[in-house]
Amino acid sequence: MSLWMWLLLACLLAYGWKLMGYLVPASLLRNPRMSRVAGTMTIGLLASLTLVNTVASGQALVVDARLGALATAGVALLFRAPFLVVVLAGAGAAALLRLAGWN
Repeated sequence: MSLWMWLLLACLLAYGWKLMGYLVPASLLRNPRMSRVAGTMTIGLLASLTLVNTVASGQALVVDARLGALATAGVALLFRAPFLVVVLAGAGAAALLRLAGWN
């Protein structure tokens, strides 16, 4: 089976999984525990995606300007800065670290 067939199969499975969501009973979705679990899973998935994109480069783990940008954005979040300020602080930190030669 070629790569394109695997890709098409993965797309069909993902779309089918998405359609399965419409079959979930509404009473289950109104359950507060289910809402809490769904919210917690979303936070966990986004945090892990952020961390993987920060320290992974191909098959290796690297420490570069992205880690400094993430730390700067984290500090801005601790000070409850608006989202745009967090993004700009992270981007500015990455730019300055790369300018300083920390790639």
